[in-house]
Amino acid sequence: MWVPLWWWPVGFALAALLAAEVHMGAPGLRAWLPYVLLLPIPVWVLLWFGRHRVEVAADSNGTPELRVDRAHLPVSYVSRATVVPRSAKTAALGRQLDPAAYVQHRPWIGTMVLLVLDDPDDPTPYWLVSTRRPEEVLAALGVPSAE
Repeated sequence: MWVPLWWWPVGFALAALLAAEVHMGAPGLRAWLPYVLLLPIPVWVLLWFGRHRVEVAADSNGTPELRVDRAHLPVSYVSRATVVPRSAKTAALGRQLDPAAYVQHRPWIGTMVLLVLDDPDDPTPYWLVSTRRPEEVLAALGVPSAE
């Protein structure tokens, strides 16, 4: 769930611009200091934005489960699933969003998967997760898409 590549030059340009502003106010030996201190910040921020992982793995019983960051969802609790295309993402995250839903959204990723749960003990009605390969996620889980 990495950020787009074009964000990297923009982040470095903003940090360099801010460092140049500080450099103009403090010439001399310490003029290099803002560059050393500010240029690593976009690296940290952009890596932090892309820190979340979406993967399908088997649990201890061999049942596939969806792992999103630290949360995990065994496929046995999924009653149906579908792909949310980029065109329907605004509606899914807007007025139609249930406040009790588990949402892992990244604005720079266009598609999402919607996994409706069938677990009477869980108050979460569904999971809505950003992924660049929603069909592959559903295929790995073995859940047919409910188009």
